Amino acid sequence: MAKMDTKAVPAATLRRWEREQARLRAAVVTEDTERWQREPGWAGLQRVGGVDLSYVKGDDGSACASLVVLSYPGLEVLYEDYRMVAVSAPYVAGFLAFREVPFLVEAVQRLQQEQPGLRPQVLLVDGNGLLHQRGFGVACHLGVLTDLPCVGVAKNLLYVDGLVRDELHKEQIRSLQKKGDTFPLTGTSGAVLGMALRGCNSSSKPLYISVGHRICLETAVRLVKSCCKYRIPEPIRQADIRSRAYIQKQMCSPPADVPSGLNRKDRTDLGEESHFGRNDEDLQH
Repeated sequence: MAKMDTKAVPAATLRRWEREQARLRAAVVTEDTERWQREPGWAGLQRVGGVDLSYVKGDDGSACASLVVLSYPGLEVLYEDYRMVAVSAPYVAGFLAFREVPFLVEAVQRLQQEQPGLRPQVLLVDGNGLLHQRGFGVACHLGVLTDLPCVGVAKNLLYVDGLVRDELHKEQIRSLQKKGDTFPLTGTSGAVLGMALRGCNSSSKPLYISVGHRICLETAVRLVKSCCKYRIPEPIRQADIRSRAYIQKQMCSPPADVPSGLNRKDRTDLGEESHFGRNDEDLQH
């Protein structure tokens, strides 16, 4: 994703976006609200969704918005929806949701209208939730607008509230020896903003999990772990794979064996099929 200098965006627009974030943030629920979340073994959880926006190479104004719904715990694709969309809002650090969330909300609404029985009981979102400059990342934004439980899943650490990828952080990453190992992301304020999670044994690169809406952090981490066949949780991974395949089909070009800039090790980490789409929200390094 191309990054845009905030100077190119009118100050009035940024102020309006900040006000909107503050208004919606008041509706965020950071605890479990669903019956399945309280049931032993999550017996009532049957459908987990994943969303992604994949951009056409060389054109950050054209993208494919993707929603997939997988069975749980089998993680088989039950539903998929793709639409090519024209992205007009600029990318500004801290405001990714205003660029991408409207298309994802529309995808959820189409599902609700066309196949309501397949509505996901929880969404995994490629981006951050409470781990955000103003505590309201894309996973929170999507959760509040759809009223669905949402979890933020990021590949890279957002530098906020004193969180940095320093030697201490790297040492903590090295302490993640096996799938499911975690450590808290504690800011200088003392707040735990999320958790770093090793998603699989074959990749030492952690995921950064944060609450989006209507789920607690412990449940969010446990859910993401249970959805990981590879480093990336399967709902997001499938949304990314399928949206990129759709773009290639639309562009009438055969799929490449290895995406540009991806080495063999990275491809193995992500299950030999995907490079997990665009940059994470607000990566500041």
